[in-house]
Formats: sequence, structure tokens, C-alpha cells
Amino acid sequence: MADVSALTNVLYEKKNGIAYVTLNRPKVLNALNTPTWTDLKTAFEDAKADATVHGVILTGAGDKAFIAGADISELAHVDAYEAEESSRFGQGVLDLIETLGKPVVAAINGFALGGGCETAMACTIRIAAEHAKFGQPEVKLGLLPGGGGTQRLPRLVGKGRALQLILTGETISAQEAHRIGLVNEVVPATDLIARAEAILKQISANAPIAVKFSLEAANKGMDTSQAEGFALEASYFGICAATEDKKEGTSAFLEKRAPQFHGR
Repeated sequence: MADVSALTNVLYEKKNGIAYVTLNRPKVLNALNTPTWTDLKTAFEDAKADATVHGVILTGAGDKAFIAGADISELAHVDAYEAEESSRFGQGVLDLIETLGKPVVAAINGFALGGGCETAMACTIRIAAEHAKFGQPEVKLGLLPGGGGTQRLPRLVGKGRALQLILTGETISAQEAHRIGLVNEVVPATDLIARAEAILKQISANAPIAVKFSLEAANKGMDTSQAEGFALEASYFGICAATEDKKEGTSAFLEKRAPQFHGR
């Protein structure tokens, strides 16, 4: 597993099968700079490798921001080559989150702008506090989204609405984000983490291998033709059918009892 002892910009703890990853730069609204991206990568590598972790909750420290975007003081001084390298590194971290093989719930407790919105979109499920705000304001800085925003946002909300958000740089409320499908649920801020935990508890009660392959089929299928997606789904369906968990799940259903899955 990754060495998490040296994390400085991210708080990381594990409890009851859940890894809690918290961006911890509240004075700058949890803005993303290179060390923070690196810490995120380390934390999620550990969560992926730890078999006792069944899901992750990603949030931000304080009550103002999930992640307010890139650290502009760092961004202002990068040249073209450095900017491209930074974009590719951030994209790689978010790809790790998206393809973790375990559910990741974004508990969005405030501003999710720019890289913060992109980070949330890489998560499996997005739960927003009522006061949360979303947007891709990069065009106002002479840039475009560089952490996957031009790709994930159209897939989530449709091309037209995504382009409106990207090209205007407008900020929208949690309620509007929910209406267009950018977030799954909006809850009072005091209920945010509890709701994220409840969702992960509900998921973790299911067969781990089936959860893993469901995630993989959906993620890979988005980048293939529908026919290729169907073939992938059938393949994974066959793999799951050969597991002990499938035997346990079907037996439990027929015997009218709760299943006991072991990830085998």
C-alpha cells in the first residue's frame, strides 16, 4: 500500500470499511496545487490497495469549500509545457478515483469550482450540501477545464448544458446542479457525511465483486459503442456467475434470508 505517513494537505483515516479523504487547506478554500494533487494520489492508491476498504468519502475541510479550484498563485506562473504536464497529472489522479473499483462518494460541503467540480465528477456519487456551488470558471482566467471537465461534464449533463457552463464560466447552485443531473442528492450540511456513509453502507451490503464489475462496465462502456458495451457487460455477468458470492446471493434469496458475501 502507499505510504500515507507523509500526507500534508490531505487528512486520511479509515474506519468501519470506509476511507475518509479530506482536502485540508481551508485557508485557501482547499485549492488544488501540485503537493495536494500528489497527496490525493497517495491516499487513493492506499484506499485501492487496502482490501478492508469498501468505499471512500471525499470532502473538504471547513464549511465553505469542497475544493474551490486550482491554486491560482501556482497556476499564474506555469508555462505551456508545465500547464500540459499539470493537466495530465491531474487527469491521472481523477482517473484513479473514477476507476478505483470501489465506490467513491463526494460529500460536497461548499464551493466545487474548476478542479473541484472536476474532482467531484470523477467520483461515483455526488452528495451536495444545500449551500454548495458548482462551476467551471476557467475561461475567465484565459484557460479551459484541464482536469477532465470538457469530457465528464457533457457525459453527466448533456453537451448543450455542459457547453453553456464551460463557455460562460457561470456558477450554479446545488439545487440547479441536482436538477441537471450533476449531483445525485442535496441534503442539509449537517447531514452530509451521514448520508454519504449511509450510501456506502448500502453498497457494501452487496457482493463486492459484483459492485467492482458494475463500476467497471459502466465506466468502460461510456467510451465504447453500445454493442461493445453489451459484450463487456455479458462478459462480466459471466465472471460474476462463477463466484461464490453469486451462489450465496441466489441461495439467500430463495431461502428468504440476508446474504453473507465474502468477495469470492
